[in-house]
Amino acid sequence: MYTGITNNIEKRLLAHEEGRGAKYTKGRGPFKIVYKKKFKSRSEATIRESEIKKLNSKEKNKLIC
Repeated sequence: MYTGITNNIEKRLLAHEEGRGAKYTKGRGPFKIVYKKKFKSRSEATIRESEIKKLNSKEKNKLIC
């Protein structure tokens, strides 16, 4: 499961689909957004991204269900 932050989700998803963007996503598509949340600042979003990346697979699945 890929986790990232952006201020333009449609543009970011398209970049991943086209093989641009994060190295992790190259050749791994198609992609589906399963969780998104707006934050007041990029720093708040970065903190949440870090928290999600620390979750194990079971915890991540619980988050999106």
